[in-house]
Amino acid sequence: MKISRTILFILTLSCLLISCNQKQKSTPSETAKISKTMQVDDLLNNAEGLVGETVVVDGVCTHICRHGGKKIFLMGSDDTQIIRVEASDNIGSFSQETVNSIVEVKGILMEQRIDEAYLVDWETRLAAGTAEEHGDGEEGCATEQKAQNEQPANTEQERIANFRERIAERNEKEGKNFLSFYFIEAEEYTIQ
Repeated sequence: MKISRTILFILTLSCLLISCNQKQKSTPSETAKISKTMQVDDLLNNAEGLVGETVVVDGVCTHICRHGGKKIFLMGSDDTQIIRVEASDNIGSFSQETVNSIVEVKGILMEQRIDEAYLVDWETRLAAGTAEEHGDGEEGCATEQKAQNEQPANTEQERIANFRERIAERNEKEGKNFLSFYFIEAEEYTIQ
């Protein structure tokens, strides 16, 4: 009887250890969750639900901002599928070799919202002459504008008016009085 209690105890303990071990293995780890590389199109199509998450994405780098190399733009299936990637402090800046290469980026997906308060602040900074210069001349601005699916504009005021029009359209269709633009704060990258 003493032997059977000992055997029963050992079997029960073994089952518990095996059960706990299997449970840990079946739970997806953070690394497994983020190791799947997405394409730019898929990321943009699912961006709203991935904000704040670590993502891995690859695409063709179409542009690097020459002013410090802090931003690159990755293109998906065509030039309407573009996402901005900003270098974190870990990276510092992107190398020039990224341009025209397939680049894989791991980082946090962020959302930039443009709403009426953002536009009023922009107008105020323009009037005060303190508005931030974007990009590196017209090419940099054009790349950023393309990533945001903006219509061509000759002035900052025209860009603001275009944003207001797009916000009004979205509010009418979806009940959302803002525009969402997504970008990645890159923690690491590799040139493929």
